Amino acid sequence: MAAAGGFLLGLDLGTSSVKAVLLEAGAQRGAPVPTASASWATEAEVPPSGPAGPQGREQDAGRILRALGQCLGALPAGGLRRVRGIGVSGQMHGVMFWKSCQACTWTERGPHRIFEPQQVSHLITWQDGRCSGSFLASLPQPESHLSVATGFGSATIYWLLHHSPEFLKPYDRAGTIQDYVVAMLCGLQRPLMSDHNAASWGYFNAESRSWNSHILEESGFPTHMLPDIAEAGTIAGTTSHEWFGIPQGTRVGVALGDLQCSVYSCLSQSTDAVLNISTSIQLAASMPPGFKPAKRPDPLAPVAYFPYFNRTFLAVAASLNGGNVLATFVTMLAQWMRDLGLDVVESLIYSKMIQAALAQTDTQLTISPTLLGERHLPEELASVSSISPSALSLGHVSRALCRGIIQNVHAMLPSQQLKEWGIDRLIGSGSALTRNEVLRQEVEKAFPFSISYGQDVDAAAGAALVMLRESAREAS
Repeated sequence: MAAAGGFLLGLDLGTSSVKAVLLEAGAQRGAPVPTASASWATEAEVPPSGPAGPQGREQDAGRILRALGQCLGALPAGGLRRVRGIGVSGQMHGVMFWKSCQACTWTERGPHRIFEPQQVSHLITWQDGRCSGSFLASLPQPESHLSVATGFGSATIYWLLHHSPEFLKPYDRAGTIQDYVVAMLCGLQRPLMSDHNAASWGYFNAESRSWNSHILEESGFPTHMLPDIAEAGTIAGTTSHEWFGIPQGTRVGVALGDLQCSVYSCLSQSTDAVLNISTSIQLAASMPPGFKPAKRPDPLAPVAYFPYFNRTFLAVAASLNGGNVLATFVTMLAQWMRDLGLDVVESLIYSKMIQAALAQTDTQLTISPTLLGERHLPEELASVSSISPSALSLGHVSRALCRGIIQNVHAMLPSQQLKEWGIDRLIGSGSALTRNEVLRQEVEKAFPFSISYGQDVDAAAGAALVMLRESAREAS
């Protein structure tokens, strides 16, 4: 079924689903074609515990692991027995807690051994909103080029320390959900955390690759809970037990960020940039070796720099306004029609909207589509300008809306800046871009590069490819 070299297993523990892929050991980076893959919805959302209130966002770690088990159970048993490396990525920023000596139990489940969580908290996710602006302003200033926001692990721990200190008492370790999985697989008493995930928590200095320990300790932060730091792409350990047929002693990489793994799955050259348009938008490019971001965070900057691989950084313009804006527009039209006594399904409205926009190749109408604001401009609202009687058709409005979505992300990270960084090709991916020819036309107008479509980002495949790279490096 595969080359003699066996397989690499990639796992991604996402916000709403888990994915697992088996990748042949001879696969080529930049064109990962999994031999087998499976995904499973986690359905892990639970009411927030304690005083977090409706702003809290929590998930049941046990449900996430059961979804992971469903994915592994759907993969070929013969392939799992030949896995020689496991790469793990997952949702960033979030935090969960566990007791180091009692964090899981290994049990027999059918023909395999699995681990089940014990003495663990809920996962408080990146979507958590319990840290208000005033609370964040009361925290010590980090020594980092990245700002701290609500949903970031360190900010959540500060909040618990101030509002629910008894919550922390049963635990002595903390990490992301993917850090927990790696620690349990490898039997690590003290978890390891990649610089990907550490930077997403805040209070991490990417240049020295270390926590802001002195700042945290002086403010009473429980630093004993923090994981040790490991460079992204390194090996965390080996499996301490057979797991779903995967042999004991199989190498496991330190857990990675899903953003970086998604980009890595299709960014085959340093001269490529990735534009992913789904619900939201990410435009990302790897920075050249030696690049260093500013030492202090700039909350008004539209581009953030995240640790990537080989001690480089990934420049990311992450817009909150993508396919969700088009979906809101379609929902609005559907509601107007219902108000007029007509009932039209939204899929038909979307199809007609795209047809009208394709027929209307240009428009003077201008739409700024920032319905949700942006992280660097949270108070920004959407607007429409240059309105005239001749520019009120569905075609004009739909064309202007698609153009506005692309122009918005282009304003955050202009094509001229990408050229200065040496970018000469754009990899276009994401469900919204795939199904919308008008968006693709506007991308090609805004970004004067060679553009390649058809390869969607895949964090699980990216995690497997990182392990492939490490295997190749050791072999050489």
